[in-house]
Amino acid sequence: MIRKMLFTTLIGAGLAISASAAEVFVRIAPPLPLVERRIAPPGRGYIWAAGYHRWDGGAYAWSPGVWVLPPRPHAHWAPAHWAQRRGGWVFVEGHWR
Repeated sequence: MIRKMLFTTLIGAGLAISASAAEVFVRIAPPLPLVERRIAPPGRGYIWAAGYHRWDGGAYAWSPGVWVLPPRPHAHWAPAHWAQRRGGWVFVEGHWR
């Protein structure tokens, strides 16, 4: 019983990781980013993560920017963007460097 639960948990975790690593490939170019009006940061040390167009399966939809706290000192935010590849566009998620 414990082996079965452990096996199921490991398989589920593996599927979740592989699903999140899948590339989003779209043949339609994304629209230009919207100009956002930033509100004041909620506190000291916050970094602005700009908004971006996400693909919802049939069209682009805007995801607004947010203020985020860096995970460690001197971390830099690499913004989300669309990169042109192989006759289409691939979404590159924002991440910390």
